[in-house]
Amino acid sequence: GDWEMSGNAGEETEDALYPIAVLLDELKNEDISLRLNATRRLKTIAAALGTDRTRCELIPFLTETIDDEDEVLMALAEELGSFVEEVGGPEHASVLLQPLEVLAAVEETIVRDRAVQSLKFVSESVASGASDQGREMHVTQMTPLVKRLSTGDWFTSRISACALFAVAFKNLPADREDLKREIITLFQTAARDETPMVRRAAAGALGPLSQAVAQSDISMVETEIVPVFRELVEDEQDSVRLLTVENAAPVCASVGEKARSESLLPIVRKFVNDKSWRVRYMVADKLVALSEAVGPVSTRDDLLPAFIRLLKDGEAEVRTAAAFRVADTTRLVVATKSEPNKLGGIDLVVREILPAVRELVTDPSQHVRAAFASNVMGLAPEVGVDITVRDVVELVLVLLKDEFPDVRLNVISR
Repeated sequence: GDWEMSGNAGEETEDALYPIAVLLDELKNEDISLRLNATRRLKTIAAALGTDRTRCELIPFLTETIDDEDEVLMALAEELGSFVEEVGGPEHASVLLQPLEVLAAVEETIVRDRAVQSLKFVSESVASGASDQGREMHVTQMTPLVKRLSTGDWFTSRISACALFAVAFKNLPADREDLKREIITLFQTAARDETPMVRRAAAGALGPLSQAVAQSDISMVETEIVPVFRELVEDEQDSVRLLTVENAAPVCASVGEKARSESLLPIVRKFVNDKSWRVRYMVADKLVALSEAVGPVSTRDDLLPAFIRLLKDGEAEVRTAAAFRVADTTRLVVATKSEPNKLGGIDLVVREILPAVRELVTDPSQHVRAAFASNVMGLAPEVGVDITVRDVVELVLVLLKDEFPDVRLNVISR
């Protein structure tokens, strides 16, 4: 576009237009601080140009002159995410996809992540605010964009694609089953990518994508996503398994009862034996969320034994994560029912949890003791007065005599 501002419509307008011309110049300046400043003021430029010229001139200009400094790119990715009104509202927001796609494929992680966040925001604002015609963007532009990123030569673009699968799927019109399946296929391919970082991103997409797919078809989660979950749990890279565990709760919540007990719970049970302590740490951290997703029977039969294992884990970090979850887990176990041959509720807490936490107060690691100390007061309301007097008080007294001030402090400050 031609940036010369036209005519001398009196001194006043010249003055008003002058800073815009300067800012536009500064977008190309060699000095990074000037480019950064101009990028942060893109809304000012857009307001002066009006929505039509912003769409037809400013956005193409920004797309052509993508900077090479991460700081400027970061600012651009941020600005473009909140630029929907500047280009004329949700109806016209699709013009923002092109520059954001370029940014979503750059090398620097923080820029990519920011561009992806902005792409999600644009997608959501079109889905909620545009007409049917405007929403066609997801068919004609968003899905092809995700496809291009998914099949890019650089693994960086494939990572960005993973973070967009859920929103792209969710915002497609209901009658475009074909494109929804295409997105699932791209996800399955990403989960088998040879680059661990891409598989990690696919593992990170498990939760959001399961939730999006479950809204339109639960059986699709069971047939298309659960098998991927099963593969990623066995991945050789612990960082991939870690994110798979982190996303286990939303996956469990997105399938039917039968699939949950037959396909997912056996996998979840194996988590606690993972050879990497980081993965077991994540299991301990996510156990409460998992328990809420699988319901009381599985909590009683599957997750409580897992929790007890984690409280006795060989690694102090894992025991610490589990110790922080004692009160919450107790609350969930108290809510379970007893059946013939299956103890539940408060009796199960007394039989399983109390003996395990008794060992925590003399744990060799002060971090484990401090974590339990911050949780011990939460036990009382869950187990009631009698058990508190009989079992919990003595634990509190031991912790109050601990040689480490953090442990003593955590008991009283909760």
